[in-house]
Amino acid sequence: MANSLNIIFAGTPDFAAKHLAALYASEHNVVAVYTQPDRPAGRGKKLMPSAVKTLALENNSPVFQPASLKNAEAQEELKALNADIMIVVAYGLILPKAVLETPKLGCLNVHGSLLPKWRGAAPIQRAIWAGDKFTGISIMQMDEGLDTGAVLLEKSMAITGAATSASLYDDLAELGPEALIETLDNLENLTPSVQNDEEATYAHKLSKEEARIDWTLSAHQLARNVRAFNPWPVVWFAYGDESIKVWQVEVLESFEELPAGTIVNVDKNGIEVATGEHNLLLTLIQIPGKKAQAVSDIINGKPDMFVVGHRIA
Repeated sequence: MANSLNIIFAGTPDFAAKHLAALYASEHNVVAVYTQPDRPAGRGKKLMPSAVKTLALENNSPVFQPASLKNAEAQEELKALNADIMIVVAYGLILPKAVLETPKLGCLNVHGSLLPKWRGAAPIQRAIWAGDKFTGISIMQMDEGLDTGAVLLEKSMAITGAATSASLYDDLAELGPEALIETLDNLENLTPSVQNDEEATYAHKLSKEEARIDWTLSAHQLARNVRAFNPWPVVWFAYGDESIKVWQVEVLESFEELPAGTIVNVDKNGIEVATGEHNLLLTLIQIPGKKAQAVSDIINGKPDMFVVGHRIA
């Protein structure tokens, strides 16, 4: 393999921590770890360290948590580390040009899509939302653009019909560290591939409002939404004064000449609802104050809760 590299690692959530763990297990040397400042969490709003900080402290790595890397003091602090390369995985802070140019070999980013497809904040979710058959990991040289740098290495994987954002996240959290270590071990032999901007798509952030069911969409699209927005923000619909979350559905080949959102049938199999194309069977839902439950369990306790012919907002 290539010579051992002195690495600055920058990341925050568990996805990033998986990559940091791989670096610790490699022949490379992590000289410092950057992560977001501790955030309040839980009912008591106690300040909690990120997954990356926790792992870094367990491995006795120096930890830096600047609120920004745009000021001269933070940049000089990073420069003093004299690193060969900086690895960025879901860090959450913008790296200004001065930082990008500080490490001898620049900065690399691990991105959860096959670039230039799904640049941006939510590549894992958008791949499912769009019905993509494949996704993967891109190891990219960072520049001042949004995921626009040249790609050094890509690894792809199929997206199964049952994949949710949560399960795909876990799969990519296994694939990503493999791709990262392979890149670092072969850095001298890899040829950067410039992205074709004309083929780029953007993975815009998700919102709770986007997760509200639009029954005029096709059942297939709504089913993809359910999987893409799991575990956040979770697909939901309004029923009376309540917001009901939807965790699992099935697409039915049946199609009713009824207004979209009309409840077609309710039985132990679920709640069948007319959509813009085909019917959607809701099988696992969550009513306020309760855990997610099979529809069969809910209607056993409240048989009149969902009424055939009622139109859901």
